[in-house]
Amino acid sequence: MTFSKMSNMCVKVGVVKTFASRLPIGLLQRNFSVKSRHLSGSNVDKRTLAAERKQRTFSDRSQLKYARRLVVKLGSAVITREDGNGLALGRLASIIEQVAECHHEGRECIMVTSGAVAFGRQKLTQELLMSLSMRETLSPSDHTREDAGSILDPRAAAAVGQSELMAMYDAMFSQYNVKIAQVLVTKPDFYNEETRKNLFCTLSELISLNIVPIVNTNDAVSPPMYIHDDTVVPGTGKKGIGIKDNDSLSALLAAEIQSDLLIMMSDVDGIYNKPPWEDGARMMHTYTSKDRDQVQFGQKSKVGTGGMDSKVNAATWAMARGVSVVICNGMQEKAIKTIISGRKVGTFFTDCPTTSTTSVDVLAENARSGSRVLQQLTPAERASAIHSLADLLLEKKDVILEANSKDLEEATKGGLAKPLLDRLALSPGKLKTLSIGLKQIADSSYENVGRLIRKTKLAENLILRQVTVPIGVLLVIFESRPDSLPQVAALAMASANGLLLKGGKEAAQSNKTLMDLVKEALQSVGAQDAISLVSTREEISDLLAMEKHIDLIIPRGSSDLVRNIQKQSQHIPVLGHAEGICHVYLDKDADPSKAVKIIRDSKCDYPAACNAMETLLIHEDHLSSSLFTDICSMLKNEGVKIHAGPKLSSHLTFGPPPARSMRHEYSALECCLEVVSDMDEAIDHIHKFGSSHTDVIVTENENTAKKFLNTVDSACVFHNVSSRFADGYRFGLGAEVGISTARIHARGPVGVEGLLTTKWVLEGSDHTAAEFNEGKRQWLHEKLPIN
Repeated sequence: MTFSKMSNMCVKVGVVKTFASRLPIGLLQRNFSVKSRHLSGSNVDKRTLAAERKQRTFSDRSQLKYARRLVVKLGSAVITREDGNGLALGRLASIIEQVAECHHEGRECIMVTSGAVAFGRQKLTQELLMSLSMRETLSPSDHTREDAGSILDPRAAAAVGQSELMAMYDAMFSQYNVKIAQVLVTKPDFYNEETRKNLFCTLSELISLNIVPIVNTNDAVSPPMYIHDDTVVPGTGKKGIGIKDNDSLSALLAAEIQSDLLIMMSDVDGIYNKPPWEDGARMMHTYTSKDRDQVQFGQKSKVGTGGMDSKVNAATWAMARGVSVVICNGMQEKAIKTIISGRKVGTFFTDCPTTSTTSVDVLAENARSGSRVLQQLTPAERASAIHSLADLLLEKKDVILEANSKDLEEATKGGLAKPLLDRLALSPGKLKTLSIGLKQIADSSYENVGRLIRKTKLAENLILRQVTVPIGVLLVIFESRPDSLPQVAALAMASANGLLLKGGKEAAQSNKTLMDLVKEALQSVGAQDAISLVSTREEISDLLAMEKHIDLIIPRGSSDLVRNIQKQSQHIPVLGHAEGICHVYLDKDADPSKAVKIIRDSKCDYPAACNAMETLLIHEDHLSSSLFTDICSMLKNEGVKIHAGPKLSSHLTFGPPPARSMRHEYSALECCLEVVSDMDEAIDHIHKFGSSHTDVIVTENENTAKKFLNTVDSACVFHNVSSRFADGYRFGLGAEVGISTARIHARGPVGVEGLLTTKWVLEGSDHTAAEFNEGKRQWLHEKLPIN
């Protein structure tokens, strides 16, 4: 008898309806579409039922947020302290908090817990030591103190530990207003039809009453349970699972109650293809039944009864019965909530049909090997691949623009903001400019990789060289701008770097079409795996954790995107800027016609760009001149919304609305106007409110300009030119991967130079360090010409 049919007999319908109302409609529809057929009592063919349950399994991690019925299994290694004495209370408290949160979200939660024996052993050990006489305690020949934990009967320890464990669970859950109930099970509860029915009726009733059942084996009265795999469970006609530990117990419970998700928490990160400490061990983020032959199992847990093979067996058994399973490390912070949010934590078990998309780990490994292929090519071969891509952009422009129009149509329907729509749009003119830029990259790429920077004669016949080499594998994350893809791809080819690209979903069609052209260009030189587009549903936070595969992250997009990536990436360096708060300072000696022209271009040429002017600083002498009026009129005619800084507002009786912040990137036809008394005040304002991106002075006074250029501490500082010149193409770099405001490595528009590092090459004959210490050889340290 299935859990659903028993529910029909022993669950109060009114309570179920009340509880179900706590969940979103879409989530309810998904879960009850299959279960309703069982509740109706209709006769369903067993093969059809199995197929339906398997189809119900989640096929992707992103769907786990829809899990309504949840079983959480806590392994002994998670609950027990590392020294084996007692429970890890801090870790357990975090897990209980997450289960309570899931419960309050409307999920039906069941916990399968270990730990009674460990908890009881701790209590009994204390009692045993307290009962020792002073003579026995001090006797060097009495080892009771050291062996107390191992000589205790585990059944007695379980009897003591069960009540203590439940008291602790009750105290912890009560902090979140969650009621719990203890359910102890033994072998007859599963083997005997009557007790089996009663067990699942009890679980059903508890869940309907909004109570979290906590299930454990009753180790006080029986040894670990075991139902042979070939045993037919009475009343079901189905073969059971070998119940040797809480892994198999949780799998059986999850299958019987038709749980959506089973989370098995252990002391390992997930399933590896071999023991994690062995060479070549690789974490398997997704596991299907076909992967069984790829896994080599090591030893079981030191404190539990089940090993990793037990967990895999239990997980695959549950998976075959329509339960999605994740095996994860219970010691990881917020593991349960992170899994439900769709993050790549632990190993996800599914047998649902999946696309043939290559995993990100494989793409990253391919990018590493592809980078080495690019390094081995001649400069002419790398340049030919870039030229090929530049030609393809023009040859296939109709295909590109058709894909782009689909993206624009979907983005417009979805209400994408106009600045992002502007970045998303491609045009024949943009593609032509892209092609020209790529050819510049190709023509200047011949001396990128392997260029000699320094050459030193350390001693006779001992020559040291410093040469340029690629950084390795780059991850570029960009929003809305499909034109970034060929630019960054060309720079990666020119610098022989492997590259992973993660574009926004709003440019999916454009990015896919452009990536096909990149692959075609790379195939001509046999390096098609060096660059790939991450098109899976990979969370950015998961990509940022791939420090073993990725050497540098370059975000291109909104300030929020860049800030989030800089915040989340803890082990991989991030190259970029979070904000583009660019200033134009109008000096008292500015030429009026030049000023209007430069200000118009800086703000209105492309307002969404990061190098567009956001704040105009005006010398106070211009407030009483016609130039101030001309600038305001020009901005108004261009449709620019003006915000006044606090000092400007104090000078005007009627004026524009005050700026909410002097440190704001509008990325639209908006800007802030502020008045300053002199250049020094302008520089102080830029240093206080700017983002060290690009700042401009408009003046005819050469001394003033020189001081401004030398003093302003930004990546780009200009005199009498628009801020829009802060661009890799305009700098003659061909293109850029972005603009960096960092102070280490690359700064400003980052072209090929910013994607290179160096290595040292030393060539000698039979030199040893000892010879120099002993005076047999002499240091020269003679600089040699690098040509």
